Amino acid sequence: MLAAQTILFLLICVMLALTVFYSFRYRREAEPVKRGLYTARMNICMGLMLVLIAITQIFFFSESSFRRIFGTVLVLIGVFNFFVGVRNHGHYDRQLRG
Repeated sequence: MLAAQTILFLLICVMLALTVFYSFRYRREAEPVKRGLYTARMNICMGLMLVLIAITQIFFFSESSFRRIFGTVLVLIGVFNFFVGVRNHGHYDRQLRG
């Protein structure tokens, strides 16, 4: 149980770092296609981070209806961010290559 919590914590930290990294790259980029690509990558990392946070809230803490609702909302927002990021990444990647 402790190992799973530690691994999830490390994954959350990695996703947070990548989200911040792509956020800075997005803000410094002048080319619109690359800005869109960095935004998509940021959304993918943020979505995964939110889902990981939700997993920790739902499974590793005491039974609480507030934690369950909070975790469910985070899962929904995270999955939405992930899929929007994947869709936009494909769109901007095709523009960049074509």
